[in-house]
Amino acid sequence: MTPSSTTPSSTTPSTTPGHPAVDAIVVGAGHNGLVAAAYLARDGRSVRVLERDDVAGGAVSTIERFPGYRVDRGSSAHLMIRHSPVLDELALTDHGLRYVDCDPWAFSPATDNSAPIIFRTDLDATCTSIERAVGTADADAYRRFVEVWRPRARSVMRSFYGPATPGRFATAFTGLTGTATTARRGPVGRRTGAMLSLTQELMSSGDALLDRWFTAEPLKAALAWFGAQSGPPMDAPGTAPMIGFAALQHDIPPGRAVGGSGALTEALLRRLGSDGGEVALGDGATAITRCGDHWRVETAGGEQHCGTTVIAACHILTTLDLLAAGGLPAQTVDRWRSQIVVGDGIGMAVRLGTDALPAYRDLPSDLPPHGVHSALGLLVTDRAQLRRARAAASVGESPERPACVSMGYSAIDPTLAPPGRHLVNVWAQWHPYRLAGGRTWAQAGPGAAAAVVAELDRHAPGFGDHIEHMHIQTPDELERELGLIGGNIMHVEMSIDQMFFWRPHPDLSAHRVPGADGILLAGASTHPGGGVTGASGRISAHLAMRRR
Repeated sequence: MTPSSTTPSSTTPSTTPGHPAVDAIVVGAGHNGLVAAAYLARDGRSVRVLERDDVAGGAVSTIERFPGYRVDRGSSAHLMIRHSPVLDELALTDHGLRYVDCDPWAFSPATDNSAPIIFRTDLDATCTSIERAVGTADADAYRRFVEVWRPRARSVMRSFYGPATPGRFATAFTGLTGTATTARRGPVGRRTGAMLSLTQELMSSGDALLDRWFTAEPLKAALAWFGAQSGPPMDAPGTAPMIGFAALQHDIPPGRAVGGSGALTEALLRRLGSDGGEVALGDGATAITRCGDHWRVETAGGEQHCGTTVIAACHILTTLDLLAAGGLPAQTVDRWRSQIVVGDGIGMAVRLGTDALPAYRDLPSDLPPHGVHSALGLLVTDRAQLRRARAAASVGESPERPACVSMGYSAIDPTLAPPGRHLVNVWAQWHPYRLAGGRTWAQAGPGAAAAVVAELDRHAPGFGDHIEHMHIQTPDELERELGLIGGNIMHVEMSIDQMFFWRPHPDLSAHRVPGADGILLAGASTHPGGGVTGASGRISAHLAMRRR
């Protein structure tokens, strides 16, 4: 059953004569908006979702870019949501969602001096691969690293699925002092020393973490690139947990939704529809205005939708524009806008329809039939490549050698491509939204895509000869198609000053808007940030349910 597009039934509550108001209007049908709507509809609330795009799901959607290919518009691998309560609480498997475990879940290619590193769900197999590539010492260190960071990463995940308050944040990390060491003595001294050591490690840079644990550059580079896909470079403070999250992949690996990333959206739509929720596509909101004792959302098509609660699940700057158009004081809106750091883009995607998958060199013989094509292909073997790419972007240049992650999921899901053909998704960093010298991405895009293909060819010689179709998503195209302002797939920078109870602004970090009771916030702009989590949708839905 799909969500209804009809008007609310006669049982819909009406708070002002002549203005029928649903319990909740959700602005934005990205996955967080749909998660919020699904929770509310499950609770018996009347819900309407409004979306400017003709396709639901935002960056978690899949369309036919090339004839017979199901191509993701945004994310391809689902990592964090598989560690969340969302999938089970909404019973999404009952609504058609099925994941294939990505095992191997990552790999780093061979170099002239080392074998490839294959990250398997099984920790022993991973350590065997690390030992084969870079030696026993780093293999043993990786095993200890997972033992220490697994409980820490679990605590970080727990902190993601509730409102970001200092108290909740502290509670989430209670009991982790056993993962830290200290030379202080006495019960109080040991506890204090361990807590200080723990917090220092959590706030350290990813590079410092890697240098503390490992010696071999190929292993450090693979883990650094895994962490850097959140956006910040790994020399930034507070990026250590982005690398530490790798430890959880040995519990539950990334999953590939069968049929494409958008299969998650389709399951959410079916769940929402089964509980009477409504979705209206192709008519974006233009203003959110107080209307008596509730709120009115006006759309570009001239429609007016009233609701007791509005969950704004779009980009925070879009939300501020809607509230300003509805009369929220401009001085306040402008202050918030000036202090929210959107940044200058993160990267770009290249979608490839091919007649063969990349044939990476020197792979071991003990891989499953799909080889490494279930994995995040972390095509970086030296952190210097990451630093040069970041440095180029910081001055408005496209990097000569972008950092690439390659995903050939048609090897584990044949529904993605026609028979005898394959789909390869490549994400690359760093690429600035604003190019130097007045250049446009229409001019720079083909060359940047060629540099991405060259990186694949470097590790899988001849792969470029197998490309039959190519779709390039430059930062400005990500903005145009998906509403990702500034080309930032995370909406707002994921630096430590823009996370937790500072995201997207200290005034807005409780998922509420001061002076606008009944307006709640969701989406990647809010805690816990970008990625496929469903967390902010779940948080905002629970806040909405407490309002009545």
